[in-house]
Amino acid sequence: MKILVVAASKHSATAEIADAIAAELESLGHAVRREPIESATTDGVDAVVLGSAVYMSRWMGQARDFGERHATALATLPTWVFSVGLAGTEADEPRTVEERLVRSIDPIGTETFSGRIDPALLNLRERSVTRMVKAPRGDLRDWAAVRAFARRIDAELAEHLGAG
Repeated sequence: MKILVVAASKHSATAEIADAIAAELESLGHAVRREPIESATTDGVDAVVLGSAVYMSRWMGQARDFGERHATALATLPTWVFSVGLAGTEADEPRTVEERLVRSIDPIGTETFSGRIDPALLNLRERSVTRMVKAPRGDLRDWAAVRAFARRIDAELAEHLGAG
């Protein structure tokens, strides 16, 4: 299967998760296109994995824009969605616009991962927010869970195609 994996990422933690998902899917025999979200298209793919970092309980604009730009295709293609947010805070789950977007896509599966907080990479506002919500610092990404999500995509894609 040809799978497009795209993600909006500000400090590369979410992009690295998308890379790991793409690598796991490739190891399972899929042809994966891992492209910048700003220029990616759904042309010629059989499935899509769309991810975004979550800031202030919102997906990044690039992920929202991609979802809106490709809404028709995403509603018909098998699609999976993942979010990467601050572990242990209310900012883990995207809301409002993202909820409507995800409902319109009707993904086969969704997942939320903890991210990485490196104060050296953050601007003053981001550092203030992470202090205010007492977000844990460090790399909290669970790589086993990321790979398991990719394997779940593989299994659910096989089920979806078998049912179709």
